[in-house]
Amino acid sequence: MEVVRDRDISHEEIFARMVAQYEVSVLRTCYMYLRDRQLAEDAKQETFLKAYRALHTFRGESNEKTWLMRIAINTCRDMQRSAYFRFVDRRIPLDTLPLSVPDTDFGEADDLTRAIMELPAKYKEVILLHFYQDMTFREIAAALHIAVPTVGKRIKAACSKLGIILEGGRV
Repeated sequence: MEVVRDRDISHEEIFARMVAQYEVSVLRTCYMYLRDRQLAEDAKQETFLKAYRALHTFRGESNEKTWLMRIAINTCRDMQRSAYFRFVDRRIPLDTLPLSVPDTDFGEADDLTRAIMELPAKYKEVILLHFYQDMTFREIAAALHIAVPTVGKRIKAACSKLGIILEGGRV
C-alpha cells in the first residue's frame, strides 16, 4: 500500500511489480469464474488495464491484492453478463486449469474443483478468495463489499453445499 503512494516510484514501476506479484492469482480467480482459459486471460488483461488506469485513485484503504481481486471479480461478472458469454460452450477439461503444480492425477482435487465451479457465485467467490487466494475474512469483506460476519456465514454455507455436491447430491 505504501509503495503506491511513494512519489519516487513511477506508476509503471508500481504496475510492473503488481503484475509480477499478482498475475497468477488474478488468472486463477478469473478462470474459476469464467471456466475458460482464453476468457480468463482476457479478463486478467482487462483487470490489469483497469488497475493501471485507476492506479492514481487507489487510496490504500485496502491492500493491493484486495483491490485487484475486486477489479477481477467485477471484470468477470461483466464478461458473464455479455451476450457472447451466454451462448458459448465453456466446458473444457480440468487439466487446462492454470495451476502452479506439475501435471498429476489430482483425483479428489478434480472433484473438489468441479464442485466449487457448481456453487452459486456468492459462495464460489468466498471460497476462491479465502482458500485459493489466502485472503482474510476482512480482506474478502472489503473486496466483495459485504460485512465480515457475512463472509463467515457464506464460507460455512459453501462448505456445507460442497459436502452435499461431493456426496453425489446437487445444490
